[in-house]
Amino acid sequence: MSDLITRVDHSALRVNQATIIALLIIAFIINAPWLVASVGLVMLIGTALRQPGFKFIYAGFLKPRGIVKPDVIADHPQPHVFAQGMGGAVLAIAFVAFLLNSAIVGWALTWLVVALAALNLFVGFCAGCFVYYWLGRLRLPGFTAQPLPGTFPGMRPSQKAG
Repeated sequence: MSDLITRVDHSALRVNQATIIALLIIAFIINAPWLVASVGLVMLIGTALRQPGFKFIYAGFLKPRGIVKPDVIADHPQPHVFAQGMGGAVLAIAFVAFLLNSAIVGWALTWLVVALAALNLFVGFCAGCFVYYWLGRLRLPGFTAQPLPGTFPGMRPSQKAG
């Protein structure tokens, strides 16, 4: 098992979650499934690159201007990447539902992603990370990171990186 703890900037994660929430709510208000697909695509590309999909907003605009300060915490990046991939996959399925004229299913899946991103942003609980850690407990290959000592699986660690 790989239990190498690295550092994760949780400010980048929170900006990513806030952007996802905002764009998906806008998509619902203006009835734009293409925007749902776009958000899902950015999330999947971010997953492939192993970083938050909307990190460019944080790294290119908010952080350099001091609008959002870094919040670097000792943590594992793998569960966050997995969670983002799950969200991107759910949005891809939502877009397929829109293409099949099932707007109710498409919007329900979109609101599921909004709710889970909001839970992570406002409460600090990452449902995708929780799933990642439980898949690790089941010893599935590729799910090697374990929650930090004293941290409930899925909750944001409280340890500041040294």
